[in-house]
Amino acid sequence: MPRVIAVIPHWNRRDLLAPLFASLDAQIRRFDEIIVADNGSTDGSPEVAEHLGGRVLRLGTNLGFAAAVNRGMEAAVGADWIAILNNDVTVEPAWLATLLAAAAAERERVWFATGKILRAGNPQAQTHQAMIDGAFDEISRGACACRCGAGKPDSAVWDQPRRIRFAPMTAALFSRELFTGIGPLDEFFGSYLEDVDFGLRCALADRDGVYIPSARAYHRGSATLGEWNSDTVRQISRNQVLLVAKHFHGQAAWPIVAGQLLWGMLALRHGRGLSYLSGKISGVREARRLKRARACQVPKKEKLREILAAGEQTILEVQRQTGFDWYWRTYFWLLPR
Repeated sequence: MPRVIAVIPHWNRRDLLAPLFASLDAQIRRFDEIIVADNGSTDGSPEVAEHLGGRVLRLGTNLGFAAAVNRGMEAAVGADWIAILNNDVTVEPAWLATLLAAAAAERERVWFATGKILRAGNPQAQTHQAMIDGAFDEISRGACACRCGAGKPDSAVWDQPRRIRFAPMTAALFSRELFTGIGPLDEFFGSYLEDVDFGLRCALADRDGVYIPSARAYHRGSATLGEWNSDTVRQISRNQVLLVAKHFHGQAAWPIVAGQLLWGMLALRHGRGLSYLSGKISGVREARRLKRARACQVPKKEKLREILAAGEQTILEVQRQTGFDWYWRTYFWLLPR
């Protein structure tokens, strides 16, 4: 039987730990170990996690999501599979068993698996009226990621299993061997889009996974900082630049310019224009350092072009099926396919 360890990056919000641990303890297929990588919490979170049965890695300071996950993986000795879970998630009792069974049943190798993630707190969360928090990710030529399904009512569109190339690290299961071949999360990113960067590396190496909608999780969403918190917007804006600097060599410039400006307009509509600009400035500065650190890497231009084109096609199809968001309606109007 494969050894499965859960890794939970955490920073404060100790109130989130009890419901998460309760859902993990209720799994039909139990986890072999639960590791909490604590980013220097000051609210007693480490003690709460230990009381609930977790092994706590006290990192001492807030190193960011990527570093916390990496430290957790390093500590997950002997694991065959690693489940990465946000601290504001709960999972249904069959979540782990369903994902493991799906991975074993596929004819082609499965490197990771994720399920349907619903928004927690929705009064209709247990019915067909539930709202999707996310299913799988894609990325456009504009270097903007799409959390497919986010904010859409649950429907038959999201009930079809499929092969995927990007799994949101909100709640997903990964082969330990994948990190050996692809490498750990890139700590340059800190928090936000580190999973998209990892997904791009997986796609470039032809390592894909599966989306299994019957494995259901519930996510509060941005419980620590907030979806349009100024720090969140600043970090996402910064990390969009890092994605371009790291992967988009030789790609067409106009989609990148259009995609980033449109995202800036979206941030402005939420009162976060200054955070967007601050993030871009920071990203440009950090991109120089990242390029020096990655100078030996040769980008796979044609392979990436195929990945981005296929990703945009998936985003377009999903948007057509479920209704266009403002951002993607405008993006595809400017850049028709």
